[in-house]
Amino acid sequence: MSDEGVAPAYGGYLTTVQELIGRAMDEHTEAAVAAVARMAADRISDGRVLYVFGASHAGLLVQDLFYRAGGLVPVQPILPRALMLDHKPVTDTSVIERSPGIASTFLEDSTLGDGDLLLVVSVSGRNAVPVEMCLQAQRRGATVVALTALAYSASVTGREVPRLFEVADHVIDLPASVGDAIISLGDDLPRVGPVSSAVGSAMLHGLMVEIASELLRRGIRPPVFASANLDSSAEWNAAQIAAWQDRLDYL
Repeated sequence: MSDEGVAPAYGGYLTTVQELIGRAMDEHTEAAVAAVARMAADRISDGRVLYVFGASHAGLLVQDLFYRAGGLVPVQPILPRALMLDHKPVTDTSVIERSPGIASTFLEDSTLGDGDLLLVVSVSGRNAVPVEMCLQAQRRGATVVALTALAYSASVTGREVPRLFEVADHVIDLPASVGDAIISLGDDLPRVGPVSSAVGSAMLHGLMVEIASELLRRGIRPPVFASANLDSSAEWNAAQIAAWQDRLDYL
């Protein structure tokens, strides 16, 4: 039998991602997600928004949460241009994320304040900007939830700052290996196949579903975007935007 068309490395990577998603469904993680969903539902039912922040590739997970078909409407991303992957040269994003003392500049125009909820995504949890974003938000009176890979973060030291899991008010553990990439190609090569994006995205969308379900349990119709590619969605989405536009910078 010919092996043409067989992709064992592809299948191995997807199997590993499936296993890690399974670990994200353990009792401790589900309890943490449920607690955060209740906090988020408290804010949304009070007319507040959920603030979210991530740098570089963690920022991709954050971007996927707002203005998203099937996603919650009241999501307010904090997206500094200097930390997004369309910044040139992209290598600057790594330097900036590690630089202490600049996180406050990324919050200068933010309405984040007392009683708000901020979700910070950082896989390693060791760089200055996400940690200082947490600390700055707490100084403003906000509660901070971290999505971070505890095994990874515990294996490294903070870069002139504590690690994110050491300062956040609540932590959701993102199952990922040290260094993120999971597939070994040999001792003389770096590993390939980062898992934090696939697993983290699944966890965050699961959190959004839990928030929406919690609102529904409270008798509140969840503010959710319908797909713009459904013929029946335009009126629904227009009503959602009208209801929340004054609190969301990107609408």
